Amino acid sequence: MSLIIKPENPARPNFVGIASGIDLRNPQDEETIRAIDRAMDQYAVLVFRGQPLTQDEQIDYSQQFGPLDSGLRKATGAPTRFKHEQLIDIGNVALDGSIAKRDNKKLLGVLANQLWHSDSTFQNIPVKYSMLSAVIVPEEGGQSEWADLRAAWDALPEKTKQYVEGRTGLHSAFHSRIALGDEHYTEEQLAKFPPVRRSLVHIHSGSGRKVLFPSVHITEVSDLTVPEGRLLVAELIEHATQSQFVYSHHWQPGDYVMWDNRTTLHRGRRYDLSVRRDLRRTTTLERDYIPLEVTA
Repeated sequence: MSLIIKPENPARPNFVGIASGIDLRNPQDEETIRAIDRAMDQYAVLVFRGQPLTQDEQIDYSQQFGPLDSGLRKATGAPTRFKHEQLIDIGNVALDGSIAKRDNKKLLGVLANQLWHSDSTFQNIPVKYSMLSAVIVPEEGGQSEWADLRAAWDALPEKTKQYVEGRTGLHSAFHSRIALGDEHYTEEQLAKFPPVRRSLVHIHSGSGRKVLFPSVHITEVSDLTVPEGRLLVAELIEHATQSQFVYSHHWQPGDYVMWDNRTTLHRGRRYDLSVRRDLRRTTTLERDYIPLEVTA
């Protein structure tokens, strides 16, 4: 068997590929890993259908693309229902296996994921791919959406390109959660993820394309007042998430989706929180990363 990639939408041949021809439960040879990397450079999002993975299998597959990161749990110390610390819980399932009640703090992460973001931009270790494995999904709602930040840059008015290029955004780990009303973080937790500056525009190393890079994690923009910066970020997110740049994925059990955090924004959509939804995420670090500027 060999990897087969077809564009999800022929009208957007460089965004979202439907992948088939390989079994993710098996170790992949170097040629296949390189082919997947090349496909990620082109499509930014790869969708594998009919690939139900165990927790161990998801870890094994993900590690072929780099070391894994456990995300915000490094600061919060939140307990996990999974075997591996590197599996990030995107479901609404409590530690005892029941559906989490609305006052369960873990649901804050479920709700925060409904805001447009790239994973872990708030930490001083660049992340590359995220991968989401669907175990149980509701019949209605709960879709995931990805926005193509390369196409968003290409379509940005020239004056706006000139205005944003060279600016940086200050990414803060808890900004979106505080905005949703969760303010109960200790100084020790906050100190584990000091704010990090990232460029509002960067060049994607895999494709050589320029990328517009706004995020809900941004609290301020260089050389602007805080209100000006936040309004600019809102404007850029609004631009980047227009329908022509967005793919909406309707989950089926056994779906496995990979995406490049350096070239996309994503969000989950609202669903009935009383209905079980169980997905697991892994996120890879850049193999040879260079620490970014940390702002005290």
